[in-house]
Amino acid sequence: MCGIVGYVGSKQALPILIEGLKRLEYRGYDSAGIVLYEKLGLTAQKSAGKINRLEEILRGQHFDSSQGIAHTRWATHGEPTDVNAHPHFDCKNEIALVHNGIIENYRSLKALLEKQGHRIRTQTDTEILVHLIEEYYEGDLTEAVRAALSQVEGTYGIAVLAAGEPRKIVAARKGSPLVIGHGDCENFIASDVSAILAHTKRAVYLSEGEIATVTADNYEITTIDKLRRNPHIEEISWSLDQIEKSGYDHFMLKEIHEQPMTLRNAIRGRLNFDEGIPRLNGLNLQYEQLRNVERIIFAACGTSWHAALIGEYMIEEFARIPVEVEYASEFRYRSPILKEGTILFVISQSGETADTLAALREAKKKGLMVLGICNVVGSSIARETDGGVYIHAGPEIGVASTKAFTSQIMVLGLITVLLGRMRHLSVQQGMDLMGALERIPEQVEHILKNVEPQVKKIATLYDKTNNFLYLGRGINFPVALEGALKLKEVSYIHAEGYPAAEMKHGPIALIDEKMPVVVIALKDAVYDKVLSNIAEVKARNGQVIAIASEGDTEIADKVDHVIYIPHTSRIFSPLLAIIPLQLLAYHMAVMRGCHVDQPRNLAKSVTVE
Repeated sequence: MCGIVGYVGSKQALPILIEGLKRLEYRGYDSAGIVLYEKLGLTAQKSAGKINRLEEILRGQHFDSSQGIAHTRWATHGEPTDVNAHPHFDCKNEIALVHNGIIENYRSLKALLEKQGHRIRTQTDTEILVHLIEEYYEGDLTEAVRAALSQVEGTYGIAVLAAGEPRKIVAARKGSPLVIGHGDCENFIASDVSAILAHTKRAVYLSEGEIATVTADNYEITTIDKLRRNPHIEEISWSLDQIEKSGYDHFMLKEIHEQPMTLRNAIRGRLNFDEGIPRLNGLNLQYEQLRNVERIIFAACGTSWHAALIGEYMIEEFARIPVEVEYASEFRYRSPILKEGTILFVISQSGETADTLAALREAKKKGLMVLGICNVVGSSIARETDGGVYIHAGPEIGVASTKAFTSQIMVLGLITVLLGRMRHLSVQQGMDLMGALERIPEQVEHILKNVEPQVKKIATLYDKTNNFLYLGRGINFPVALEGALKLKEVSYIHAEGYPAAEMKHGPIALIDEKMPVVVIALKDAVYDKVLSNIAEVKARNGQVIAIASEGDTEIADKVDHVIYIPHTSRIFSPLLAIIPLQLLAYHMAVMRGCHVDQPRNLAKSVTVE
């Protein structure tokens, strides 16, 4: 969501900070600001709107500063205005702070601070924190931050400057990610490595409750309780060109077209055909528990929740293990029954999703083993789970997830085969399933090469439509949900996904000649049932766009448009069926003039509740 970047070194800070903010634009934001350490004190500029508006304000001004912090805000408390934008200052304008997260007890703290004479200028919860630091400040910024944070309830990733302490930035995190970029006679702070990747590939990820005192030559990490921590430097595997558009008009389109590569990455080195079983080294230590697991719970949000639903179908059919899929945002509030023999899998692209992290921590408190499926090495989920599997999708910049979704399904397919082989699947069955997974990247390439012009043409016929319905059955019901989500996320068209048979229980009332219906109608065990559902739509003059199996000549006469995809194992068909739906959402959004990579009101990583 919000983004933080900081720099202290010998170079001019402003260009580095502005560049970092632009790298963080994909996370979603509605205002931006910057504060620099100048000879006469702290100098700040901030504004509502996009970063280019901030650049316009700064244009023509000269700054010598080699130290500063900057922020992109996604509004929670207070409207997205110039005043509410970060950074925020204490009463004397001598301490500046940027903040990701939510201070839950800010009202009581505000009342206390106002009673003590502090002047609160904004509607934000963040400003309370900088005044609280001011209250404790006696010349040592690190200790003032430590004391202030001991009074705070909620989540935070912060970076703080003090006019009286040049060449120092203090950063801290709880529930909101922060990373220190390790440079040569310079250091960086960021909420996401993409902001600093142009300058260093050496990173130190702060853990929960840690405070970092960062100078150009050093950084010292302690806990809130003053325990020293030895930083572990990790090498960032992503390259700068992975976070560039590489000639594509939008990151979303680039990431759709990257899926053959990212799907190969997800299975590379993991297919053991000799034994018909995947190699998942991140789960090695848990093999005995996996062999004896009696129940699996998935906790996830948004697109990852849809991937989890597909995982439920896969695992129950091939491993015969009961699976439940939970919204992570509800999991810890509903007193779930967590018995011995249960394993929780948490799924998150970023590894920082607040609700998913909360579910993880709640399960661990109850003594459950928790495994993760995530994309970002060094993320909170990667560090706090008992084990897991990286999806190796590389950086996903578009807010609407595409390649991470298919990579999650690919990894879930590997886990399914692993669990199945531990129980009743034969070597040959394992080999057959892995062979089907191995062919998926080439089949996705085929779809991208052959169907995009057709999808684009269909989009031109429906881009003025205000409503869409998506229908699927069995394992392709979650694909209908995901297709509808993609459309509403990027094009702002109201879209809903349903199990096809549920259409008669309400949604059929919506169908008329103005209602396009996307139906996933593959040649499988429920094909005839889906054809009956299509007939019901056509009887009410609905327009039908079908995703169908190559070679199916029967369906063409029953629908308005057919998009064909190759055959694969039925259980892995979502990996292919979703590709045309991603393309449809993208092209509809472009034709409607929407901001595809940064849809309104949305953020890439939801790091607050």
